[in-house]
Amino acid sequence: MIDFIVKGGPVMWVIMALGVAAVALIIERFLYFRKIRVDEEKLFERVKSSVEKGHYDEAMAICDQNVSPFAGLMRVGIEYRDHSPEVQKEMLADAANQEVPHLEKNLSALGTISHVAPLLGLLGTVTGTMKAFGVLGRFGAVADPAVLARGVSEALITTVGGLVVAVPVVICYNYLISKVGLVIVKMESQVNKLSLLLAK
Repeated sequence: MIDFIVKGGPVMWVIMALGVAAVALIIERFLYFRKIRVDEEKLFERVKSSVEKGHYDEAMAICDQNVSPFAGLMRVGIEYRDHSPEVQKEMLADAANQEVPHLEKNLSALGTISHVAPLLGLLGTVTGTMKAFGVLGRFGAVADPAVLARGVSEALITTVGGLVVAVPVVICYNYLISKVGLVIVKMESQVNKLSLLLAK
């Protein structure tokens, strides 16, 4: 593996560094979504039961036991239960908007890596090809084909490296984006349900 990277030249080291960074970011995101995963319906029913009984402290304690953004939303709704429905909905929407940056954290970096990696592969292809043609330009007919092969090899290896990094990163990036979108839609639904509950 190291020999493969070395043959790819300096550009290949940059591609591999981006690959390592991408793996770290993807692991962090998956761990985050695993941490905030919760059965929204079950959580909502528990909070709803406490609110209907007028046990607001108990409802907020249930919310505090969960790190899910849904729990945070419900806590805000309960805290502003004595305000007008318009104020409640505004505060809930504001709380939901504040959760979005946490959900989207590091996704822009992943998107950048998915675009930059194949471009760096292309750059390595160009520089490797230039080296190969540089050898031909200096010596005309090359007595040792290995000298020419090194430049061609670098060109091909960086292309492969860029694609090997970019393809899984693009797949994970799209999955995480769809995951964020799903959570946001669920939060919007939760805001509406909570507003109706508190308005009773």
